Amino acid sequence: MLRFLSRRIRYSLLVLWGVVTLVFFLFNVLPGDPVRLIMGQRSDYATETNVRHDLNLDKPLFTRYLLYLDDISPLSINTRTETEKVKYHYVQLLPLSSSKCLALKWPYLGRSYRTKREVNTILTEALPGTVILALAAMVLATVIGILLGILAALKKGTWLDTSAIAASVAGISMPSFLAGLIIAYVFGYLLHSFTGLNMTGSLWEYDPFRGRYLAIQNLVLPAFALGIRPMAIIAQLTRAALLDTLSQDYIRTAYAKGLSKAKVVFRHALPNALNPVVTAISGWLAELLAGSFFVEYIFGWKGVGKLTVDALDKFDFPLVMGSVLLTAFIFITVNLITDILYAKLDPRVRLF
Repeated sequence: MLRFLSRRIRYSLLVLWGVVTLVFFLFNVLPGDPVRLIMGQRSDYATETNVRHDLNLDKPLFTRYLLYLDDISPLSINTRTETEKVKYHYVQLLPLSSSKCLALKWPYLGRSYRTKREVNTILTEALPGTVILALAAMVLATVIGILLGILAALKKGTWLDTSAIAASVAGISMPSFLAGLIIAYVFGYLLHSFTGLNMTGSLWEYDPFRGRYLAIQNLVLPAFALGIRPMAIIAQLTRAALLDTLSQDYIRTAYAKGLSKAKVVFRHALPNALNPVVTAISGWLAELLAGSFFVEYIFGWKGVGKLTVDALDKFDFPLVMGSVLLTAFIFITVNLITDILYAKLDPRVRLF
């Protein structure tokens, strides 16, 4: 198990390093001068020189790459005076010499070109919105998907089965941003007087009379739009697995003992049929956390996705780079945890 765990961690770190490298070189060869983005068109030469020096833009590209790796790494070699100077960000781990030490620190993602705030702080404020949206979409997709799969399996060959399959195929084929546009227009605009749901909005809203209040209704439409694809896949997996389980000998034995259909299905067949569904849920949760960009932007939901799209529109490259790295880290971490859980439940996985 330890060998399997170390191998998976190495693979995960290698993938993360590849993402970091790709993101750095991609955003450092794009046209445009970061100093102009920060200072605007009206700035003197001395100020531009100072800003360029602060951003390390006066150094060769490979040197900037090494400095960037040092910034985002949780481990860093620092002089002891630096460690004392930034003691709230660094924790000394091991003295290396009289003047240097190995320190533990928070990854530093730079500062936003537009707001001048640290990217770490901006992402920390936006991340809860994305997590809440992804979890709500996954819960919605799991509940409705399993219920549709059970209905289709129990009514195999009927119009209910055909309709469920057709709806799931349509849900798999439809991109999330297209589903978001349709859902926002139909339920948030055309049927707003009936649904009471808004086209745009976040979890927390501000009213001049009520102040800051929780607007849970704003979560419904974006969660449904984001959860359509996993809902369709979960429905098909549940139907296929349940049909296979219902044909097993022990199910026929349960019926022969006089158990009701509901007990046979929900107590004996369904728990054994949910293994592939659980696998799909764990994989889709990571994807929803990392892939809610356009859904958040369409519904005006305050999260990492909307933040990234807005930053791209304004050429705020440090914020975009930080968002991409955070998304990649979440995706890799969730998949690593899933692999570890698989290996714990099924020892055969450790051989691969």
